[in-house]
Amino acid sequence: MNVAVTPAAAKFIQRLLRLSGAPGSGLRLLVRAGGCSGLAAEFGVEAMPQPGDAAVEVDGIKLFLPAESRLLLDGATIDFRETPAETGFVFLDPKNNACATCGTGGMAREPPGGRH
Repeated sequence: MNVAVTPAAAKFIQRLLRLSGAPGSGLRLLVRAGGCSGLAAEFGVEAMPQPGDAAVEVDGIKLFLPAESRLLLDGATIDFRETPAETGFVFLDPKNNACATCGTGGMAREPPGGRH
């Protein structure tokens, strides 16, 4: 699995994991087709991967990725942006620049409680 995480995304994910209070937990990231860039996401802190998930470690961060997420994220970079208008993950995929002008890049907003 070839996926990268920017420092901004790593900081956000580490904060979520730290706030969960569950040592050894990881971020389950479900990415689906949809959204402006072609990707939309749901995420939450989980103690263990769910059946069918792959546990992937990127720069010391555990990601639990379902099969569809692994297919869509292969070769991509996970970023995190926080602006007054929106907050969320941005998926930068060099293979798919279909929405370069919209600027949202597949935002996944973090709702109260950390689960989308």
